[in-house]
Amino acid sequence: MRLDRMLLGLGCTWVALGLPVQASDLARAEEIVQGKCFICHGVSGESSSPVFPRLAGQNEAYVARQLADYKSGKRRSTTMQPMVEDMSGDDFRALGAYFASRQPQVHAVDDADLAQVGRFVFQRGNPYSGVAACAGCHGVNGHGSASLPRLAGQHAQYTESQLKLFDRRERTNDNAVMHGIASKLTELEMKAVSAYISGLQ
Repeated sequence: MRLDRMLLGLGCTWVALGLPVQASDLARAEEIVQGKCFICHGVSGESSSPVFPRLAGQNEAYVARQLADYKSGKRRSTTMQPMVEDMSGDDFRALGAYFASRQPQVHAVDDADLAQVGRFVFQRGNPYSGVAACAGCHGVNGHGSASLPRLAGQHAQYTESQLKLFDRRERTNDNAVMHGIASKLTELEMKAVSAYISGLQ
């Protein structure tokens, strides 16, 4: 997509949110992505490595908040903190708008049988162990909200790694509800729900 069309699309997003639109802000987002983000996340937010999250289609405000949390140290990452230390809140909002405007790709599930177990957990939780359904907060399609992440299409390995961080209380910047949920998930359930999420659109 040409830069001018991308900026127009992002401008419409910012208008819808009631935020002032500056072409220079949106151009800055493109500059940051080309200079830093693409290395791990790809130019369009479709990271090729399962270690790094796919950001294409991620919710705008959620991206901005995570970046701010990395800068403040509320969310810890030796990789991300140096990347954001020289960025501003305006940069974070622009990057959120940029990645939210990227079209997520459809990804095949590696293990369909495992994903079917994950489908049950995602949609219904585990009533026998008290695990809440993921869909209750993240939506039946895994698209999340302004405050909650889009999970649909995320790398299974990345999702599983985040669940384990929540379980160990090593990720503390998001809702404490996730600590309780992750602590009740078995290893099989973590792998299964992560596999299912990876195939959502």
